Amino acid sequence: MEGSLNVIGYGIAALGPGIGVGLVFAAYIQATARQPESASLTRVYMFMGFAVIEALALLGLVLAFALA
Repeated sequence: MEGSLNVIGYGIAALGPGIGVGLVFAAYIQATARQPESASLTRVYMFMGFAVIEALALLGLVLAFALA
C-alpha cells in the first residue's frame, strides 16, 4: 500500500508543473500574437520558465522514489 501512495502523491504533485507549463506557453503565444517583432526576445524567457518548471517536476519525481 505504501508504494501506491507515493505514486498517487507524485501524480498530484505533477498537476502543478503541468498547469505551469501550460501558462508559460500560453503567455508566450499571447505575447507573440500581440507583438510579433518581440518573439525572439520572449522565446528565451519562455524556455527559461519551462526549464525551471520541469526541474520542479523532476524534483518531485526524485522525492517520490527517495521516500519509497
